[in-house]
Amino acid sequence: MFGKLFGRGGDRPAADPHALPVPRKQKNGMYTLRALGDARVLALVEAAEAGDWEAVKAASAPFDLGRDHQVLGELADLDGVQDWIGRAVEEDKEHRATALLISGARHIIWGWEARTSARAVDVTQEQWRTFHERLHIAEEQLLEAAELRPESVTPWRRLLTSGRGMSLGPAVNETRLDAALRRDPLDLETHIEWVSYLQPRWSGEPGQALAFAREAFAGAPEGHRLGCVIAMAHIEDWVESDSKDCLVTPEIQDELREAAERSILHPAYERRPGWQEDFNIFAMALSLASESIALPRVFQELQGAYTSWPWKYMAQPEKMYARARRNA
Repeated sequence: MFGKLFGRGGDRPAADPHALPVPRKQKNGMYTLRALGDARVLALVEAAEAGDWEAVKAASAPFDLGRDHQVLGELADLDGVQDWIGRAVEEDKEHRATALLISGARHIIWGWEARTSARAVDVTQEQWRTFHERLHIAEEQLLEAAELRPESVTPWRRLLTSGRGMSLGPAVNETRLDAALRRDPLDLETHIEWVSYLQPRWSGEPGQALAFAREAFAGAPEGHRLGCVIAMAHIEDWVESDSKDCLVTPEIQDELREAAERSILHPAYERRPGWQEDFNIFAMALSLASESIALPRVFQELQGAYTSWPWKYMAQPEKMYARARRNA
């Protein structure tokens, strides 16, 4: 039983020919994952860092930015993209939809950078003005991208974020949720964004997000990464709670362990570029719950790979990752 649970005697995932070499690890045995751990994504990031639109188009060929949320996220998080992507939007008519998608996603992140993570009452009027200006541009660009590429999911998931930031209300945001889920009913990133939207600090009621997550994952096939929505719902509950030990219950431990075994620890789980983030989501949730059976396996598979999401919810994310890994 335990040999099966911990993977001993089973086949390990085949080596990924595109996997980046593991960099030199820190003294605590961890390292920060770069470019989703994928050489092709790194080439895309480097092209974007250089502001070379032709190289960006060539490097993005293996991916579908209309569905690959994590790859799009690598571009959206990159400071400086906003300085050159507008020219691509205006000048490259053939690839306008892709340029709009990248620009719109970047403007959302850029808008939140202006707002900062401060409480709303501590955000200045100038910060609010810049925040809304950038989100307004993002809204226009993403809606056009969605119109040009009707099959795309990523514009609608990003529009959920801008809609939340601009307080557009449940009717608009529910319409956007439906648009995303019609295109991919099992899309993890859309579900995680909605879990955040349903938190009391935004527009929801206690327990609403977890109920949504449970219903969504109940319909997922074995080995699907949608199990991460259960872990994120519990992490969000922890963020909302005044008690740091709110997840330390046998019921939550069991639910998280079962979700991990049905998703990321299942033999059918597909290790795509950035799979380490899925494992980090469970690593954080399981450690917050003081779970002791699945957690060691999760850290074993990670081999020290750290992603800022979702640990950035903590004041000292890297330190907390290292502590959780050491205690697992």
